[in-house]
Amino acid sequence: AGRKQRAAAHRKAFSLFVKAKEVPAASRCPGGGEGVRWRCCRQAFEELPGIHRHVALHHSGDVGRQAGLGAGPAEAGGSPAGGPAPAGDAVRPSGHLCNNPEISWVLPDTSHVSHDDLTSQVGEVLLYYCYCEVKDPEKLCAWQKALCQHLHLTGKVRVASEGINGTVGGSKVATSLYIKVMLSQPLFKNTLCQEDFKSSAGGAYCFPDLRVGVFKEIVPMGIDPKTVSYKETGIHLSPQEFHREVEQYLSQASQGQNDTILLDCRNFYESKIGHFQGCLAPDIRKFSYFPSYVDENLELFKDKRVLMYCTGGIRCERGSAYLRSKAVCREVYQLKGGIHKYLEEFPDGFYRGKLFVFDDRYAICSNEDIISACRYCGVLWDQYKLCSSQHCRQLVLTCPSCCNKGLTACCPVCQEKELKVTSRASGQILKEECECTRRRPRVPIEQVSPRMLDTGK
Repeated sequence: AGRKQRAAAHRKAFSLFVKAKEVPAASRCPGGGEGVRWRCCRQAFEELPGIHRHVALHHSGDVGRQAGLGAGPAEAGGSPAGGPAPAGDAVRPSGHLCNNPEISWVLPDTSHVSHDDLTSQVGEVLLYYCYCEVKDPEKLCAWQKALCQHLHLTGKVRVASEGINGTVGGSKVATSLYIKVMLSQPLFKNTLCQEDFKSSAGGAYCFPDLRVGVFKEIVPMGIDPKTVSYKETGIHLSPQEFHREVEQYLSQASQGQNDTILLDCRNFYESKIGHFQGCLAPDIRKFSYFPSYVDENLELFKDKRVLMYCTGGIRCERGSAYLRSKAVCREVYQLKGGIHKYLEEFPDGFYRGKLFVFDDRYAICSNEDIISACRYCGVLWDQYKLCSSQHCRQLVLTCPSCCNKGLTACCPVCQEKELKVTSRASGQILKEECECTRRRPRVPIEQVSPRMLDTGK
């Protein structure tokens, strides 16, 4: 009976909470559109389920107080007596999300921005990361999700006790507000700066949805952050410094000197369509294979100067720390900001080809070079597509001519299986290892000669 009374009180309180924030048709927010009926936390909601989810997630304390359920002291943004805030006012989330001083629950004011400007599909994609100690990843995750939803951003954000890693897409108005709020967050105050955000042309359309979650690592290397910490990283080089180092390295390599290794920390399908001249690009499928690759090739790195790089710099943070932990290299350096920042300053520098990105664009370019070829006919081609065989779904380089011939799978085995799958009556699809994956060794053992490094193979 007590539970039923409590549930009834919650329903009544929720009804009061929503009605108190209902916006009359004549005073709907400028960017809300015709269907908007409610506003809360500077957000506009067109349907009841939307405001219902918002209140349940962010204002459970407010609901409890209105029902007389003793939810605790009033939070900033509500009325002193714990009652509902006036319609249109900003409401801070309940205390269970605000009582951590390292995380400030801030949602930017978007009332001055038109709905079209905020939700425009054309804009940019941001790539960033920040290594720092996070005492409560769950709270940071909840705030990130609310922030991205508030700004109509799509993408992926990984949160862990070691920091945050994100790539989000939206309108330029939305991404600008996102950066501003991130830089004002106390948790990132002394570690994150404007230059840490890498941007490229794109928008919300580059991602199918928004995914925000808590993980053990903000980049999946498969090594406990307590075992190999980002605090033990290599020496950071600016794009200008890295450019000079690569120039010197290539000059020495041409003379047969090989005391330096230019190491690509990315996966094989990334380096396949673009890389630095003269680099060593491991034939690995996942970054979680990188530690094993280092272990199996320690002799290769012995007494060497290592210049490492990756897309945005984050894989080098943990990768360089792992390499340094083996105590075999003479020196370990890494490109700060990754290829992204390098291409901003040296679009026609020593990086040739496209830059692979983990969204629906697959690649962005800074020069006209094409260094990869079609899987089937060998013509120069660098535009990835997903393997058409649903049991596989790997990336494949197949030119328009070959696509027109029906050659759309990553290998002949997948091509054959695709035909069998499409002819089956049942819709059941099982993921299987295809020929090209099975033939690739999980951890390749390198046999590198000075000539190979010189030619960039």
